[in-house]
Amino acid sequence: MRHLLRMAAHSARTNMHARNLAIVWAPNLLRSRDIEASGFNGTAAFMEVRVQSIVVEFILTHVEQLFGDAPLRGAGTPW
Repeated sequence: MRHLLRMAAHSARTNMHARNLAIVWAPNLLRSRDIEASGFNGTAAFMEVRVQSIVVEFILTHVEQLFGDAPLRGAGTPW
C-alpha cells in the first residue's frame, strides 16, 4: 500500500491518483473467488469490482492511520 501511495504522489505527472490506482489494483489485491467461481459477468461483476476499488481507494487515502509508522515486514532485509 505504501508503494501505491508513493506512486499516487506523482499523480500530477502520471494521472495515477489514488482512485485510478485503486481501479487498476483492486481486482488483484481483493480478489473475489465468488466472481471467479460463479462466472459473474456484466453488471454483477462490475458492481463487485466497484466495491473492491472503493475499499482500496479508502485504504490508500488512510495508509498512515491504518498502518501507522510500523516498518513493512522484511524492510531493511537484504535480498
